Amino acid sequence: MEHIHQINTWITIEKKGILLSPTKNPFENNGVLNPGIFQEGKEVHIFYRAVEDGNYSTIGYAKTNEHLDIIERKTSPLIGRNFDYENHGVEDARIVKIEDAFYLTYTAYDGVNAMGALATSKDMINFEKKGIITPPLNYKEYKFHLEHCNQGKLNPKYFHYYNLFAQIGMVEEKHRLLRDKDIVLFPKKINGKFVMLHRIWPGIQIVQFERWEDLTKEFWEDHIKNLTDHILMDPLYDFEVNYLGAGCPPIETEDGWLIIYHGVCETNIGKTYHAAAALLDINEPKKVIGRLAYPLFSPSEEWELKGVVNHVVFPTGTALFGDNLHIYYGAADKHIAVAKLSLKQLLDELKKTMKP
Repeated sequence: MEHIHQINTWITIEKKGILLSPTKNPFENNGVLNPGIFQEGKEVHIFYRAVEDGNYSTIGYAKTNEHLDIIERKTSPLIGRNFDYENHGVEDARIVKIEDAFYLTYTAYDGVNAMGALATSKDMINFEKKGIITPPLNYKEYKFHLEHCNQGKLNPKYFHYYNLFAQIGMVEEKHRLLRDKDIVLFPKKINGKFVMLHRIWPGIQIVQFERWEDLTKEFWEDHIKNLTDHILMDPLYDFEVNYLGAGCPPIETEDGWLIIYHGVCETNIGKTYHAAAALLDINEPKKVIGRLAYPLFSPSEEWELKGVVNHVVFPTGTALFGDNLHIYYGAADKHIAVAKLSLKQLLDELKKTMKP
C-alpha cells in the first residue's frame, strides 16, 4: 500500500492508500466502498458495500490484520437484497456489538426511497433482517410535524431541503418517503438505552430508546415535532456548510465519545466530502463538548479525487492498535482506503476546542 502523509497543521494523517478495489466478480465490479468495521483483537472484519452493474448494491466481506494485509475476502455477497424495501441496494453498513449480539445498520434502497434498516447476528456470518428503523413518513407528513417544532431554534436548512424536493415534484409523491441515512449505533447502551445517530438533511440527529419495537410511526412523529431537542450537530463550518452525516461508530475514550463524521461543501468543481471529528459527553452523548473547526482529512489523492463520485472521502469505521487509529473510508465511491493517525493527538486537539 502507498503511504502518503497529509498534515493539516495540527494533526498528522498518514494515508495508507487503497485497501480494497473492485474485482471481476459480478457483484462488485463497479465499486467497493463505505465499509462497516468490527475489530476483534488484531483482526479487522470488513463489511463493505459492493456495487454491480446498474448500481445495485450488496454487502461483501473481507478480513485484514493490523498490517492491512488481506487475509480473507469472499467472492460472493455476505448480505444480499432479500426484500422489496432493499431491492436496489443494501448499502453503507456500520456494525457494533452490544452485549452478546452484533447490530448491522445499513441504508435500504428500493430504487426510490433510501431509509435506515437493521440486521442482527450472533456470529457475523448469519444475519437476520429486522426491517426499516427510520421514520416511515412521506415528505408532506414530515413537513407537517416539522412545522410544530421550535422554529426559533431550527436551522432553516431543514425547510430548505424540503423546498428543493418540492421544486422537482418529489413531495407530491406519497410513496416517496423521508430520506434518512447514515444510521450509526453507539457500541453500548447508555443508561439502559440504545443510542443511535441518523441523518435527516442537513444535520446529525440522536435518538435513544429501550427496545427496537419502540420505533413506531408515532415515535418518529413525536421525534420530528421536537426535532430541535434531538439535533446533535448541524453544519457549522465552511467545509461542512451544505450538510453532514454520521460516519464511524463512536469510540469510547476517557475524554468522551469520539465521533468521526463527514461534512459536505459545494465548490466550483462540485460537492466535496471531508472527514471530520467531534467529541461528545461520555454520560450525555447528545452534548457536544469538542469539535474541530477544520477537516480531519480531505480528498487529495487520485483515488479520492476521481472515481464513481469525485472528491469523496467517506469514513465509516475504525480500528485501534495502541495509539494508532485506523480510519476506513470510501474513496470516490470506488475504492476502500485507510488513514492512520494518533488517537492522543486527535483527542488533544479536540480538547483545545472545549469551552471552559
